[in-house]
Amino acid sequence: MSARPPARTAASPAAPLSDAPSARAEAPSEAPSFGQEGETVAVVVEREFAHPPEKLWRALTTPQLMAEWLMESAFAPVVGTRFQFRADWGTVDCEVRVVEPERRLAYTWDAYSLKSVVTFTLTPTAGGTRLKMEQTGFRPNQTPFLEGARAGWPRFLGNLEALLARTP
Repeated sequence: MSARPPARTAASPAAPLSDAPSARAEAPSEAPSFGQEGETVAVVVEREFAHPPEKLWRALTTPQLMAEWLMESAFAPVVGTRFQFRADWGTVDCEVRVVEPERRLAYTWDAYSLKSVVTFTLTPTAGGTRLKMEQTGFRPNQTPFLEGARAGWPRFLGNLEALLARTP
């Protein structure tokens, strides 16, 4: 069993990100710093999976599998499809924005006053697939949502890894 590198998480301005840690990345316990008025922050989590892109894609786009690692929904990988994630704490209203099979998936993620976009980018690697999850749109007055995303996405991706390990 090979050890996988830990997931990289960061909160940084919602601008193009490289694999290099951002100088503005912050420790999870710190409040985010915002630049100009109206600037938003993103949460980025990257993880290498020892599975091919098609297996990750299936887990990212099949409602029964999504319910096992993320939340229950009536998701369909069709641009324009509206759906809701359901959890014991409430719902998240979503609309599919981008579907590039086995490469990129994006949907809105609107809950309470948070209006954000979640994007998954899959990159084939020699050992499987590198998955980058980026949630953009956190505003300066939305620190609780930002902190929730910082804590939640690594946990969700851990659930995804466990699901992939036990499914063909």
